[in-house]
Amino acid sequence: MTSPSEQLLPGTRRALLHRIAIAQSEGRAPSLVAAVQRQGQTVWSGTRSCVDGHAPDADTQFRIGSITKTFTAVLVLRLRDEGLLDLDDPLEKHLPGTGVGGVTVHQLLGHSAGLAAESPAPWWERTPGALRPELADVLGEGTRMHPPGRRHHYSNPGYTLLGALVEKVRGASWAEALRREILEPLGMHRTSTQPQAPYAGGWAVHPWADVMLPEPTEDLGLMAPAGQLWSTTGDLLRFAAFLAEGDDRVLRAVSVEQMREPSAPPETGGWESQYGLGLQLVRTDGRTLFGHTGSLPGFLATLWVDVEDDVTAVVLANATSGPMVGGVAADLVKIVAEAEPRIPEPWRPLPAVDTELLALTGPWYWGTHANILRLTSDGGLDLQALRGNGRGARFTAQPDGTWVGLNGYYAGETLRVVRNADGSPNHLDLGSFVFTREPYDPAAAVPGGVDEGGWRGLRI
Repeated sequence: MTSPSEQLLPGTRRALLHRIAIAQSEGRAPSLVAAVQRQGQTVWSGTRSCVDGHAPDADTQFRIGSITKTFTAVLVLRLRDEGLLDLDDPLEKHLPGTGVGGVTVHQLLGHSAGLAAESPAPWWERTPGALRPELADVLGEGTRMHPPGRRHHYSNPGYTLLGALVEKVRGASWAEALRREILEPLGMHRTSTQPQAPYAGGWAVHPWADVMLPEPTEDLGLMAPAGQLWSTTGDLLRFAAFLAEGDDRVLRAVSVEQMREPSAPPETGGWESQYGLGLQLVRTDGRTLFGHTGSLPGFLATLWVDVEDDVTAVVLANATSGPMVGGVAADLVKIVAEAEPRIPEPWRPLPAVDTELLALTGPWYWGTHANILRLTSDGGLDLQALRGNGRGARFTAQPDGTWVGLNGYYAGETLRVVRNADGSPNHLDLGSFVFTREPYDPAAAVPGGVDEGGWRGLRI
């Protein structure tokens, strides 16, 4: 239950219900369920069904298709954080004999390994996984479609390889690692590799007539890490909260943020879209969303998170095609964000003052470009241009007294404070750039030196 202050206004709730009602009716979905989360609380859920009295709820399982890939990516990043592999490692180092071992873990996570989009026939989503008992059966011949690292090309077999990588390095099945390392810590007790009642049946709706056909529900076998999971809106909102903020029991916040960084140029247009590491990134209506879409015969699913507005939406339907659940989920986020804008947290001063850091704040100049350096609430530094978009970044402290950029132009670059003999700051050294307290300060080590005549006006 949510407190009264967390409830949405009646007009907002009706707008959300109206949106999913249109989606179910016009998309001709047997059933559709959706939920919205704000500030870590479920603030709305709604459902529509073609059968009176049998509408699904937040505890009803649907197949979530490729949202499964995000879970697999988290398992791989856990291995990286434990030092058991590096994202730049070739697959061959940990999983030899696949025939595509030269591609890297990072390329597989971001769909830039150049592998085929699908496994060889028959269509893997509607046939038993037992037909593909070995990785060679999943990959087939001619699996390389593009040179590795050149472009984004979505690959389901690529995530089969990542699942096999998890099993090899972890020494446990993909399903067991998933249960132990993600589902149990996050309390996702209604997410599973096989359906658990209550769950929705999958249907195909005839494109030109209002009639339905049941879809088969297959165990995908080795393809499971690409799309096997069943889940609920309730569980997916829990997962979304983790993706927004991280959870040290599963994956630290800095690693979750890395998942949201674009990994390769986009494959197609549509929405302005890119792909991170197991996460889709889209921009629509000026809003940046991350999450994943999913589909399997009989089911459609989408999870979108808007970190800036702190709104998450999940939409699940049991139809092979019809409702455009990706757009519906984006609309649900937009409705809440625009109707009830996020109220910022109160400003509070830092708990303590670090005088050395305080002495670094204020204006710094790269040549004649004015920049401002600020302390952040988490004890970091933030450097931004005073005017325009300029080059900037947030920095985090290192044990040796330096700072490393977390984002923007200076991501990964080292910031050093060069001090005078008395310990006061002389200049900042950032990736060979010198930032001084005054434009071209003659007292600092400005590359190329400073003209001895100093600044001057126009002499006639």
